[in-house]
Amino acid sequence: MNSKPEVMPSSPRRPRERDCQTTAETALGLTLPHRRMEDWRWTDLRQLIDRPYPPRIAIEAAKKDIDSLMKASPFAKVAKARLVFVNGTFDKARSKVTGLDVSDTMPSVDGDEPVLAMNVAFASGGVILKIAGTADSPIELLHIATDATPRTIAIRNRIEVAPGASATILETHLGVGDYLSNSVMSIDIGEGARLDRVKVDVESAQAVHLAHAQVTLEAKAILRDFTFTTGARLNRQNGTYTFAGENADARISGSYLLKGRQHADTKLVIDHAVPHCTSREVFKCVLDEHARGIFQGKVIVRPGAQKTDGKQSSHA
Repeated sequence: MNSKPEVMPSSPRRPRERDCQTTAETALGLTLPHRRMEDWRWTDLRQLIDRPYPPRIAIEAAKKDIDSLMKASPFAKVAKARLVFVNGTFDKARSKVTGLDVSDTMPSVDGDEPVLAMNVAFASGGVILKIAGTADSPIELLHIATDATPRTIAIRNRIEVAPGASATILETHLGVGDYLSNSVMSIDIGEGARLDRVKVDVESAQAVHLAHAQVTLEAKAILRDFTFTTGARLNRQNGTYTFAGENADARISGSYLLKGRQHADTKLVIDHAVPHCTSREVFKCVLDEHARGIFQGKVIVRPGAQKTDGKQSSHA
């Protein structure tokens, strides 16, 4: 470890890095995570977010720009039902919600993790989607950001899968220009229910993508969760998966396809709070040029969680 020369008492103290507020922090009005924080040692947002991203800037987007981005979704021809979010706001007029139980209400969120704290401070919208029975076709949650002044876009959604129900969720994030996207997704999977979730990040090459998924599985619930990351210059995704009922099964996987100086970091916490549950984490990365990919996985086995079966692997 490199040591620094000691400053004599008579000399004025030079401010340390964490004492000086960056322009991004000034614009946001908060302190960003930095490398001195254990969970952020590989992704120092104080250094990597090098420009202001003021929150809650109203954007009047042109119809042609929105339509163009909607057509760019990889699931444009697959999803029969769609919830569209434009610059952090639910756009009911462009959504296809017939037959869906959707409440245009921003859900609450628990936790003091930095991405969550930023979302609580800046989120301007979100929905609660309740699924009962079996969804006949995939449901897409499409988040788009139009080209405009640099700004923070924050949104918070919740999905509740009723006991015995099943659905496929397609979550897409894409955009144009320079912006910071902060997305929080809360998911409850009821007893005996199943959720297949595919998340695709094709954000702008200038964008910053911060996200946190909070997932709870009840007894005998099944989760199949895959994330594909190829967009954004800076990407940090957190996931907290909690087994709340016995005999639940979660398979969480992801893939990076990065180039240039892209930076992507995924941190997952799998909490086996009850016995007889199974978890698998598999992440595979392809990196070119100076791109950087990080995977951090943590499996917690609580006292009494007998016959827990948890495995994780990462390949690049």
